[in-house]
Amino acid sequence: MTELPLQTQPPTHDRHDRLKDAVNTVNSIVMGKEQQVKLAFSCLLAGGHLLIEDLPGVGKTTLAHALAAVIGVRYQRIQFTSDLLPADILGVSIYSRDQEKFEFHPGPIFSQLVLADEINRATPKSQSALLEAMAEGQVTIEGETHTLPKPFFVIATQNPLDLGGTFPLPDSQLDRFLLSISLGFPEPEVERELLTARDRVLVLQDTRAIISPDDVLLLNQDCSKVHVSQALLDYVQALLAGTRNSRWFETGLSPRAGIAMLQCSKAFAFLEGRDFAIPEDVKAIFPGLARHRMSVPHGMETTVNDQIADLLNQVAIP
Repeated sequence: MTELPLQTQPPTHDRHDRLKDAVNTVNSIVMGKEQQVKLAFSCLLAGGHLLIEDLPGVGKTTLAHALAAVIGVRYQRIQFTSDLLPADILGVSIYSRDQEKFEFHPGPIFSQLVLADEINRATPKSQSALLEAMAEGQVTIEGETHTLPKPFFVIATQNPLDLGGTFPLPDSQLDRFLLSISLGFPEPEVERELLTARDRVLVLQDTRAIISPDDVLLLNQDCSKVHVSQALLDYVQALLAGTRNSRWFETGLSPRAGIAMLQCSKAFAFLEGRDFAIPEDVKAIFPGLARHRMSVPHGMETTVNDQIADLLNQVAIP
């Protein structure tokens, strides 16, 4: 009888090559948004969750669908509405006459990639159903804890808060998102290509997985090994101190945000093909990490984005 060879994990460089193919595929679907796509992948590889805030119709849901397609994960979309209940997200126990006991029926949260679509159209009670899942990778229902599958990645889309029928996410919920990005309108030449290209829905239907969920977990480990110098740590701490000491921000970034900044910078460096992080990686991810965690004092004629840009210009790069 012929002995089968042992199954081994593919080498790191092979995973990285397939990761680049996955990024390129998403870029071919969500056209003209290369930086936002790279930030979305950085968030995934850093083990965080992603918030996309923008007007309807600019590609938020398409980006989530494209990510799910290329990484081959179990995917569920939850449409957040004002009448959504926590049980609609987490699941519910139903009495079985045959078994003479309650049986738990898992909700859509028990997926590897969850799209919380228009999350700020649901009430705070329903929004809070995601808190434990996003923080600890588990949910507790009727006193019993259930572990969620790995990888577990939440992408939430959010309409601008000045639109009707929205409920602002509390700070504790916002802090669960590693990055917040905005897509914006496409450039004219990209929009012309979108107008004449094949329907994005059909393109997504034909998109096949390029990396697997196991690859994602291994890539998480690869990113954690990216080297960070003492000088870069000094730069990260200087940025944290700048948010805390500035009169333009109501509150500064927390130590947890600092850890997230480092993890995401390492993932961004890995996507760039380096095994070490540099200040430019931190600068690339910093606006997305900070904008949803901070606010400016009421009445000041400035925006969070403007102050973040000023802070990046003021803090010297080592």
